[in-house]
Amino acid sequence: MSKNATASMTFISEGTQITGEMSVEHDLRVEGVVKGAVSVGGTLVLGPTGRIEGDVGARSATLAGHITGNIHTQEKLVLEGKSVLLGDLQTRELVIQEGAIFQGKCAMDINTRPG
Repeated sequence: MSKNATASMTFISEGTQITGEMSVEHDLRVEGVVKGAVSVGGTLVLGPTGRIEGDVGARSATLAGHITGNIHTQEKLVLEGKSVLLGDLQTRELVIQEGAIFQGKCAMDINTRPG
């Protein structure tokens, strides 16, 4: 990872809890707990110990933890095998791995698909 890539990643470690709205200009990795709306200008990575209680907006996201709230990604959303999403999702590209739990409505933007 280059110095620029490291400088543009915000990390919330396991054992950390943040309450309130949060906005991150670049990438965000969450291993702790966030209670409130989250806006990410880059990629959100929600680790297996991560939990978000609130609505999420990001360019793209990979989820291995638990979200209670709606999520909107502009590009790609990946729900890994042990992830839990309780809320609606909107994305352009969606991957749901075996074992993931998704309870909500799904809307995919077909107008921005390449080709």
